[in-house]
Amino acid sequence: MSAEKEQEKDKKKNNNKKKKRILIIINIVLLIAVIIIAGYSISKQKSESEDKEVAYTQFIKDISNGKIKKIEMTTGSTSVKVIYKSEEELALEQEGKEIENSEQTEEQKKEEEKNSKRAIVPNTQAFIELIQKKVEDGSKIELIQNSQNVFLKIFEYIYNSLPMLIMLALFIVLFQMQGLGDKGKVYDANVSEDRITFKDVAGLKEEKEEVYEIIDFLKDPKKYTKMGAKVPKGVLLCGKPGTGKTLIAKAIAGEAKVPFISMSGSEFIEMFAGLGASRVRKLFEKAQKLSPCIIFIDEIDAIGSRRESNNGADAENNQTLNQLLVEMDGFETDGSVIVIAATNRPEMLDEALLRPGRFDRTVTIGLPDIHDREEILKIHSKNKKIAKDLDFKSLAGDTAGFSGAELANIINEAAILAAKRNNKEITNKDVDDAVKKITVGLEKKDKVVSDKDKELTAYHEAGHAVVSKYLKTQDSVKEVSIIPRGVAGGYTMYKTNEDKFFISKTEMEEKLISLLGGRAGEKIALNDISTGASNDLEVAMKIARNMVTVYGMSENVGPMSMNLERDPYQLQLLGNNMEDKIGAEVKRILENAYQQAQEILKAHRDKLDIVAHMLLEKEKISEQEFKAIFEEDNH
Repeated sequence: MSAEKEQEKDKKKNNNKKKKRILIIINIVLLIAVIIIAGYSISKQKSESEDKEVAYTQFIKDISNGKIKKIEMTTGSTSVKVIYKSEEELALEQEGKEIENSEQTEEQKKEEEKNSKRAIVPNTQAFIELIQKKVEDGSKIELIQNSQNVFLKIFEYIYNSLPMLIMLALFIVLFQMQGLGDKGKVYDANVSEDRITFKDVAGLKEEKEEVYEIIDFLKDPKKYTKMGAKVPKGVLLCGKPGTGKTLIAKAIAGEAKVPFISMSGSEFIEMFAGLGASRVRKLFEKAQKLSPCIIFIDEIDAIGSRRESNNGADAENNQTLNQLLVEMDGFETDGSVIVIAATNRPEMLDEALLRPGRFDRTVTIGLPDIHDREEILKIHSKNKKIAKDLDFKSLAGDTAGFSGAELANIINEAAILAAKRNNKEITNKDVDDAVKKITVGLEKKDKVVSDKDKELTAYHEAGHAVVSKYLKTQDSVKEVSIIPRGVAGGYTMYKTNEDKFFISKTEMEEKLISLLGGRAGEKIALNDISTGASNDLEVAMKIARNMVTVYGMSENVGPMSMNLERDPYQLQLLGNNMEDKIGAEVKRILENAYQQAQEILKAHRDKLDIVAHMLLEKEKISEQEFKAIFEEDNH
């Protein structure tokens, strides 16, 4: 199954989960609303009856005095409805006249309701016997015994328990939101649509060989156990985002044809103490039931960071990490359960996690080289209408430093552009525009730019291009434009000739000269500078600082490497003046680069003007047009 289909499937599952949670919340809210409404009506009835309540002692006196006409009782209730005789009825009795028992009119019913009151009877059985005796003695009291209203009684009980029910409802909502249930997505490798193999993973030849024995073990564990061998319990995949860590983990499961349980490190982190540790236990219990299988924990640094403090959230994270360590120690390799984790920050992980017996093996997934990039582009071009003349090799050469995910995004953006243009196939132009869109931003042809800003931008980009032309280590210019893209007023694109795993001091120094070439072009041609160089200065500042503090390329500071972001107190160990020394050295490197950029442009002022004027005229210069400007120098 392709990555797009898999993402779509995961998206649908997540949407269904969200819908279920929303439905649960709606149902709970509706239930509470019904209870409140019903309770309100019950309380209203209670308040009305309380306004007309008569004391029990007075009630007994009224019975003896013959003022009571009717008594209504409900089985199981201590509250009785008392209907008093009207003044007219009392007057007739005093005169010795009989009261007619004809069918009551609506007015008589209203009058009767008006004369009714409520009384609380402490002992219902004794009260019934009392009334019966009064009737036997000649009292004309009508005793009506009604069966209990079960529905009303239930609602009354629910209303009295409303605070507890609300608390329970809130807990259920939190239960669902926190996901206290079963966690971990399971991908069945035996199902064809879920199965991903090494055929779906382009490049990574050495990495595949590194993990092949794990696949072999999962297929035939007895082969290794007979020899007394122990296959690694855990494999840590390290690499930059988008390099294919998750994909290769799924491919391992697909090749071995075993279930694959996937879970993110952030899913272990919860607001309730102890839930993270509980989730770890449940995950390994599930894995044991599905054995042989693979547990995959993505972004493990979320729970596997070094244990420092033991307060607040750190305490919960530490507890979760401790449980993970215990579980990895506790399960046997005979169970054929292997843990694979991925991170792009291996330096942040706790040392206890990396010791033998837990994550025994670390596999670094690097950025793809030119051959791997070509394979990746071809894989992601499957099931897409690609033009026959599409040059994957050239595209691979232009995308040095791109991850697998970024390459997939290029093909997807190219497909979108082709569809937008009503093309029948994805062409080289679609792909080139997709690369520009991703790296530089969306082209803004309709943006109104003043003549002054155009001239500034033209000399800025011309400065970058011309300076780079006369630097030996810098890549050749592919395209120069003053058409705004993204936040940039223009851009200079370079053609990458080769993959670089190491960068020399000379290359870094010339990179700084190239970056500051734009500012130098503005200064020399217009005797002015603009804010357009802000991003160039930011990148240049970072390179210069790393040259001094990370790569030890400064003779004045010395051959030392300092990770100030991780440990800011390193400077204190090197003396009080070290910070000032570093700052002065960074400034010297940048000023030297800026000076050299100006010298190059002064020496080739004619080329600077030619390129700038061509940009003002055409707005864009291609690779061939740029080369043609410098051909005279080669003859």
